[in-house]
Amino acid sequence: MKTRVTEMLGIEHPIIQGGMQWVGLAELASAVSNAGGLGTITALTQPTPEDLLKEIARCREMTDKPFAVNLTILPTIKPVPYQEYAQAIVDSGIKIVETAGRNPEPFLPMFKQAGITVIHKCTSIRHSLKAEKIGCDMVSVDGFECAGHPGEDDVTNMILLPLAARQLKIPFIASGGIGDGRGLAAALAMGADGINMGTRFMVTREAPIHQKVKQRMVDASELDTALIYRSLRNTARVFRNSVAEKVMEIESQDGETKFEDIQPLVQGVKGRELFDGGDLDKGIWSAGMIVGLIDDIPTCEALLSRMVAEAEEIIRNRLSDMLSA
Repeated sequence: MKTRVTEMLGIEHPIIQGGMQWVGLAELASAVSNAGGLGTITALTQPTPEDLLKEIARCREMTDKPFAVNLTILPTIKPVPYQEYAQAIVDSGIKIVETAGRNPEPFLPMFKQAGITVIHKCTSIRHSLKAEKIGCDMVSVDGFECAGHPGEDDVTNMILLPLAARQLKIPFIASGGIGDGRGLAAALAMGADGINMGTRFMVTREAPIHQKVKQRMVDASELDTALIYRSLRNTARVFRNSVAEKVMEIESQDGETKFEDIQPLVQGVKGRELFDGGDLDKGIWSAGMIVGLIDDIPTCEALLSRMVAEAEEIIRNRLSDMLSA
């Protein structure tokens, strides 16, 4: 498959592994890149910018293929030295960056000067157009089905992707609700130049999370996610467990919800401990509705090969047969 995404990023398949806190380590990023996609290291999973440089070097020992670094700019409990992380990315020689969260414009001059391709993740068309206007090279259009923060518009990719195809000039990637060859073919049909997957890559052999977490997502249905932080207008889609249900219960009570009311339940360190130890009710973790379509734990190589073969079969046979009938 050749698309604007594969050409611009120098990859074989138009499949990108999105940034994921605690998950985007060298083991997973290198496996995705070696399988022909684009792996991504998550910058803020590393405690310091110096640790990020070490992780990038470690990934380079595992693959000679392109890989990216994700820099997510969000409000945090503790201040984050975003400028220092951005400088570490530039110093490392990385040539592809995925930004998410707040407007990445303050970082674009330094990224552009270093010859870095910037992909910005957006949850709406207006934000996608803004990203194009300020000089991002590509956008990742994130539908309501996605894990993590889907924005506040609640618009699915069946609407967002055709809108993006109509209005954007730069390439765009479909993100959210995609995990098999049908999703890949559908995204390309709606105008996307590639796809971004997070949750699906969590359920692979190389993902650095506990087997119990992976198996729980295999066993899940499309109904096993929950939306939290809605009352704070900072909606996040997470896996539905007892902790997520407790957060929703607090948010549903009369009166204004204060973050302090739920903070002990949602601390990031608990999510990391959950991934390390396999206690499924230790904290919360991001998961998209695609869990309903996940039924195995393949290697990244097997997953990408299968997806591309499925998509090619649909495009070459099923769709062309409809035209020739």
